[in-house]
Amino acid sequence: MNNGSGERRNNSGSRIRTIEIVNRSLPGRYRAERRFRLYGLLAVIASLTFLSLLLVSIFVKGYTAFWQTAIRLDVTFDPEVFTPKTVQTADYHGLVARSLGGLFPEVEGRSARRELNALVSTGAVFQLRRLAMDNPEVIGRTVSVWVPADDDVDMWFKGHFDQEGAAGRGRLSERQVAWLERLAAEHRIQKRFNHSFFTSGDSREPELAGIWGAVVGSFYTLIVTAVLSFPIGVAAAIYLEEFAFKNRWTDLIEVNINNLAAVPSIVFGLLGLAVFLNLFGLPRSAPLVGGLVLSLMTLPVIIIASRASLQSVPPSVREAALSVGASKVQTVMHHVLPLALPGMLTGAIIGMARALGETAPLLMIGMVAFIVDIPRGFYDPATVLPVQIFLWADSPERAFVERTSAAIVVLLAFLLLMNAAAVILRRRFERRW
Repeated sequence: MNNGSGERRNNSGSRIRTIEIVNRSLPGRYRAERRFRLYGLLAVIASLTFLSLLLVSIFVKGYTAFWQTAIRLDVTFDPEVFTPKTVQTADYHGLVARSLGGLFPEVEGRSARRELNALVSTGAVFQLRRLAMDNPEVIGRTVSVWVPADDDVDMWFKGHFDQEGAAGRGRLSERQVAWLERLAAEHRIQKRFNHSFFTSGDSREPELAGIWGAVVGSFYTLIVTAVLSFPIGVAAAIYLEEFAFKNRWTDLIEVNINNLAAVPSIVFGLLGLAVFLNLFGLPRSAPLVGGLVLSLMTLPVIIIASRASLQSVPPSVREAALSVGASKVQTVMHHVLPLALPGMLTGAIIGMARALGETAPLLMIGMVAFIVDIPRGFYDPATVLPVQIFLWADSPERAFVERTSAAIVVLLAFLLLMNAAAVILRRRFERRW
């Protein structure tokens, strides 16, 4: 249709203008898409950069804790002092002092001898006692023993006091530094692998503090968590997904389960404090209570993951089983559950990994206490690895800084192993429909 000015305003003309409008907008849309991709890529790069900086910072600060400065002493076990009857109660403090005095005979005066003795950790006494008790043949002989150095000496040799002057010595005096330089020149100082960090419990002395107590406590706590949360979570998921009628009550339960998965973990700690400790009277700081609290926190995660895994099983599997005469229970237990189990295990491992890294709920039930002994059961006082990190991070000594970072490295290694196990299980047993 012609309106007299040469411009066509029929349906064909409208289509032509629409195409032109679309063509004119295409470059802008392409630019917007490229910008969106660029923003996404920058976000990923920024996330990886910050994560890398965090991991590198933790590792750089913590890897030195895997080595401990040790001092070699020539220790003489006098047979008149160390007899089979007195070997356990003998004066090992004096033995260490005499050994150090033998290296520096010119040191006199109470103050100077106190500074000299402070070069060696108090753990040297226990090490020499174990040596004499386990090896009675050393009595009457002079043996060379590597004993741990004090934490200030350890920090000085590791170069953590990088400032000049008195600040560069930490709490060491000038003559202590001179004695240490003399010991180093005589090859009596060495950095050795810090076995005690992996085999000892907590200690007020940084050079003696280890993570084994926290690791054992975490193990017992996770055992309780797994034993309770996995079967209960899977059973609840099976009932809700396969057997429960769809009504307002099941809808209410599902909504509450989804909401519980997002509740802050400290709320579960308050619940455990009120119910398990105050109402039931269970012991504080026990792995049993910690496991119960973490089970409450992990249950919603396992239920949601298990239901998603059950939903992924095709309905044809259920229909085929029912068509050959299987009951509903047989269909679920013999056909649906085995196919959904890998996904359930993956969800359970991820939930357990989250539980392993939790701190707040365990603080509420007293697992923040200072505990030196290694727990031997579910009722013994214990702490867990994240709480141990929390305690060390609050300690003023410089040596606890590197132990905090080292413990974080160990915790991250456990979390990586658990997530790797989840990935391996999923790829090993995953079925595509």
